[in-house]
Amino acid sequence: QVQLVESGGGSVQAGGSLRLSCAASGYTYSTLCMGWFRQAPGKEREGVAAIDSDGNISYADSVKGRFTISQDNAKNTLYLQMNSLKPEDTAMYYCAADRRALWPPKVVAGYYDMDYWGKGTLVTISS
Repeated sequence: QVQLVESGGGSVQAGGSLRLSCAASGYTYSTLCMGWFRQAPGKEREGVAAIDSDGNISYADSVKGRFTISQDNAKNTLYLQMNSLKPEDTAMYYCAADRRALWPPKVVAGYYDMDYWGKGTLVTISS
């Protein structure tokens, strides 16, 4: 089975940066799409960014120009570089993966139920 473990969360002031990592174990080439999601207190989970096996990428409008998703397939690791952080970015951030060839824009839009999820890493941005 695929297991996902996020790391890199923490507390920073507005305007700062964080880099989240998602380490995957039990990873195979059948895992074709990965993404980042977040959930703030009192709000529903939302898609942040997604990337497929061909390197196609999609971002939520709220993070475009500030966040960058990338992957290191040799290390089975997914990253989310977050710059110019805002208080509204405060949330639990989750890594997710799917065995299907999903379309990244629809992943971000929450169209799919992803096969595998990490337990999350907390990001807190203070003003």
